[in-house]
Amino acid sequence: MKQGLSLRVSQHLALTPQLQQSIRLLQLSTLEMAQEVEQMLDENPFLERTDEVADREAFGLEQTDAPVSAGEQINDATLAGAEVVALVPEHDGSLPDRVSTPDSTSESTSGDELEGRLDGATPVEESWEGDGTVEMAPDDSEWGGDAPPRNSGSGDDETATAADLARVPVSLQDHLHGQARCLRLSDEDSAALYVLIESLNDDGYLEDSLADLAAAWLRLSKPQASEDTDELREELEQRLTTALHWLQHMDPSGVGARNLGECLRLQIEDMRNSPEARAALAICKQPLELMAKRDVKRLCNLCGIDDETARAALSLIARLEPKPGRRFVDVERNVVVPDVLVTRAGRGFKVQLNAEVMPRLRVHDVYANAMRGNRGGRDGGASGEAGHAAMQQRLQEARWFIKNIQQRFDTILRVSSAIVERQRNFFMHGELAMRPLVLREIADELGLHESTISRVTTAKYMATPFGTYELKYFFGSSLGTETGGNASSTAVRALLKQFIAAEEPAKPLSDNQLSDLLKEQGIECARRTVAKYREALRIAPANLRKSL
Repeated sequence: MKQGLSLRVSQHLALTPQLQQSIRLLQLSTLEMAQEVEQMLDENPFLERTDEVADREAFGLEQTDAPVSAGEQINDATLAGAEVVALVPEHDGSLPDRVSTPDSTSESTSGDELEGRLDGATPVEESWEGDGTVEMAPDDSEWGGDAPPRNSGSGDDETATAADLARVPVSLQDHLHGQARCLRLSDEDSAALYVLIESLNDDGYLEDSLADLAAAWLRLSKPQASEDTDELREELEQRLTTALHWLQHMDPSGVGARNLGECLRLQIEDMRNSPEARAALAICKQPLELMAKRDVKRLCNLCGIDDETARAALSLIARLEPKPGRRFVDVERNVVVPDVLVTRAGRGFKVQLNAEVMPRLRVHDVYANAMRGNRGGRDGGASGEAGHAAMQQRLQEARWFIKNIQQRFDTILRVSSAIVERQRNFFMHGELAMRPLVLREIADELGLHESTISRVTTAKYMATPFGTYELKYFFGSSLGTETGGNASSTAVRALLKQFIAAEEPAKPLSDNQLSDLLKEQGIECARRTVAKYREALRIAPANLRKSL
């Protein structure tokens, strides 16, 4: 075997730590972004939060508000000023966008060319050193000057937000304990009632049996007891049975039930003694499958009631609350904080970022100046130089974190502005005027890749005059029309909701009839497609929508 030397030219794609962080921050939700900021504030001493109002940088949001021409790329302020092409796999197998510097004049790399290099992309060794400077740069100042300072436990009611006021809701247990304190019970009975209240689930149901609760209570109260254990358990179970009677007569009605049938019966028992209520009690004692199927004929035979009374009883049952604890569930976890706000401005719409979700960060001046004063670590020899290099890397990491956060919000604003421009009819007339839109259209307009648009529109929300929607809501496939045009699937779903809302309760529209109505509107939509849209809207089929 003969040995020799050869020269080979190849291209190599690399993901720098800065680009990895930028891509990761872009796909985070608002909550995850806040957690990331808090973690970075704890780990990096050069990063600090500020409440002072500072001027925006020259590359900040003021430029983002300006119109963006098609084909413009995301500007990534790299320290070396050289073009970097990032390659990141996406869930759909597509390639991300090309990231370039503001001063880059190189030709852009096409998606086909990037796809051929997929196997050669490797991450770069973790390094935030950059150009090695420790001088205070203009971009080290605060970003996000429009964001108000956080109220850290402030008791000022004038500055309290709705979310602050909703952070301490009254739970179901607190509501029941308040009623229990009004009862004149012995210590043992109060303890039994306390055990039952604390054993309720979020829906207000008692999932564990009284025997299991009595056994657990006995183990906790007398773990060493060995004699007369059965008698003690029976006594505790009897106290729990008595306490259950008190619990099931508390507000809300139906609380403390062991199953749905008992929950419905408890609510009916609190009503006036009428023929419909008596019939409803009899129906609740029958298998719930008959009630779900609305088998009126069989229910009449089992309960010994006539058809009219059975229908009135089923109508009464339909108005009951199947989950008594629903209104006490902490709804703060369901609160959506929008990233973008869209408001009317004259004949058009104004798109702006939500200042409440924008972190206000800057590089710590004191620490950065100390780094500049001790440049090179000449006071500590080799160990001093190593420590200085480590601190210099942390300083550069803080600078990059601020810039990547800014780039994240700039990209969200650009994409949101393009969406508003494309879906102007929606913001003027509602979801019936939604037009078909795919990720490719926004990607081509902004010069980004579809994977970037996918990251931006995931878990990001926009507050509009018609409500708050995820950015992905404004994208939808198209359906053909008789005129040769296209209709958005979102608009078709809205049209289906209108048809179903206007149907006769006694004769609900089937999926075939809904498909025919859409064809009358000029929209070609098959029955299976109608069924898919109806299920996505969580609308029951025709046989379950039929009114009694």
